[in-house]
Amino acid sequence: MKSILQVFLCLLIITMSKANYQPPSLSGKPTKNLVPPGKCQFTEEFVSVPLLERIAVSSTSSVLRFGLPDTSAPLNLSTCACILAKAEIGGEAVIRPYTPISTNELTGCFDLLIKDYGANAKMSKLMCQDLKVGDSVEFKHIAFNVKIQAPFKPTKICMLVGGTGITPMVQALHAILGDVESTTEVVMLYGSKVASDILGKELVDSWASENPRFKVVHVLSDEPADSEWQGARGFINADLITSNFADPSAGDDVMIFVCGPPPMYNALCGPRDQKELTGLLGEMKYTAEQVYKF
Repeated sequence: MKSILQVFLCLLIITMSKANYQPPSLSGKPTKNLVPPGKCQFTEEFVSVPLLERIAVSSTSSVLRFGLPDTSAPLNLSTCACILAKAEIGGEAVIRPYTPISTNELTGCFDLLIKDYGANAKMSKLMCQDLKVGDSVEFKHIAFNVKIQAPFKPTKICMLVGGTGITPMVQALHAILGDVESTTEVVMLYGSKVASDILGKELVDSWASENPRFKVVHVLSDEPADSEWQGARGFINADLITSNFADPSAGDDVMIFVCGPPPMYNALCGPRDQKELTGLLGEMKYTAEQVYKF
């Protein structure tokens, strides 16, 4: 009997580790549960919490569920905001920011969606390959981690997303689409390399199909020419922005959120730490006040 149970548990673990298994934070309905800044369980001092589960959701990415200091309460992170992770890797303290994709409906734990960028990316390799269930990582949350806050004033939100830049957008979408009284419309241009590695695709596609206030357009840069992909190819460009986003003349009623790798910022809006708006959006006459760089 014991051996049968062991086999069952092994098969269950293998099944749950397959990329086609979607963890709860990458499925279900959008949920609005806003908490003001300053309430997060993580404070300005690093605290160790354990890895509870890791689920591969693509060939390069995983959802990691970590415990919380107070397992009877939610993370209580404001929207939008991130946290800082710290680990000793090769004798060096490595710190990276991550934006949870779970909401404050979840009690006692939180979920991170992390892409493994290979051996040279120390933290992502640790998170996606080396860390074992039960191992601990340190986290903290500081005032600088608090970004633009929901509810958002503009009624036309446009999102320019690349790769793991999807994570703060998931936060924002929970707040917008989870508000049944909101009339805010959202359009997302989501750039990825190949169809098999679009992070959170099932989630955003299901929300778009179920909510007329949300539209997502996927754009693939490295998809094989002979694949069955019928969507847009190449990179996010002026034509895609013009045909999908509100015009700059909408003024205060339009806001563009940008999050992705550095080359994406450089091409579309200028470096993330640069207040001046340059790049494609600047050329298209959007203003710095209409663009928020995560």
